[in-house]
Amino acid sequence: MRPRVLVNCAMSADGKIALHSGAQTRISSEEDLARVHRLRNRCDAILVGIGTVLSDDPGLLVKERYVPRARRPLRVVLDSKGRTPRRAKVVSPDARTLIAVAGRPVRNRWGQNVEVLVAGPGPRVSIPALLDELGRRGVRSLLVEGGGEVIWSFLRSGAVDRLTIYVGSLALGGRGPTPCGGEGARSLGEAPRLRLLGAGRLGDGMLLVYGPRG
Repeated sequence: MRPRVLVNCAMSADGKIALHSGAQTRISSEEDLARVHRLRNRCDAILVGIGTVLSDDPGLLVKERYVPRARRPLRVVLDSKGRTPRRAKVVSPDARTLIAVAGRPVRNRWGQNVEVLVAGPGPRVSIPALLDELGRRGVRSLLVEGGGEVIWSFLRSGAVDRLTIYVGSLALGGRGPTPCGGEGARSLGEAPRLRLLGAGRLGDGMLLVYGPRG
């Protein structure tokens, strides 16, 4: 059984997830950060793409300042060519990590807590193949945290069960990255359709919750 896929991201009021330079940008309020860490703690695995690893260097851990009994969910990196740095926080010994590559195996140079998985013949990781493998490993809930190309790939594949967006009370302007990147839909007919399930204020921002339509 494939895991339930929850996508979570934060964007500015003008729809950006980072500055134009790509520098790490905190958009979430303290209330939203607490929500995200509670969500992480409820999931079996947390996923990001190699772009997020290279730009933000996330650890993908649950912080005990937000969750008293913090778990250590499996960390998953979509990294088709195996470019994750050896000293990246996401491969620290604090939790297990799965690096999903495409095409052919990549030598494990990260440590004993890291496993390399070939998910698809390439050139990119196959989302369905990855989800099938995670399901076989007992992962029942997967939290996808970005970046934009990764989120788009999950939406395009029809694998998203919930999409949660925190809209912060700031505007970044410019041509910064958005929650969905990649090639995008070529027509409205190809655009994934969503259904608004809820909306409400959280801290000084707004929380939107979507599900698949139909």
